[in-house]
Amino acid sequence: MKARRTGFTLVEVLIVVVIMAVLAATIIPQFADSTTDAKISTLKFNLHTLRSQVELYRTHHDGDLPSGTMVELTKSTDVDGNVGTGANYPFGPYIRALPDNPFTNKNIVTETASSPAAVGDVTANNAGGWLFNKTTGEIWADHADYVTE
Repeated sequence: MKARRTGFTLVEVLIVVVIMAVLAATIIPQFADSTTDAKISTLKFNLHTLRSQVELYRTHHDGDLPSGTMVELTKSTDVDGNVGTGANYPFGPYIRALPDNPFTNKNIVTETASSPAAVGDVTANNAGGWLFNKTTGEIWADHADYVTE
């Protein structure tokens, strides 16, 4: 009578390892791309929010735009854009805080005279958050790869 083996053979183990390697090679890149996709979606959402709030500010302030830092979007203002509190400052705040650019994790606003902004307008080493043209009210991401969004 022959004794029964209870373990796996080397060939069986190798087949399982190869199958797992193939699965990992096809699944892991999809997760890496999903991080970038999420950042792009967040960037587009933040740009949409900022752009719509700049337009609302413009409507409330007789066509005037916020300053180059856009600090007026986070404060209460009067019709002339002066920041203050109380009944004499009925407009705003439009947003609680300027959102971070998801690629740089910064919310610093840098003025640009370009329209539209270009890669040459981006701060060195993508150090900023947003590019803002205070003459036109346009805003872009301060990142070389996403300045055209």
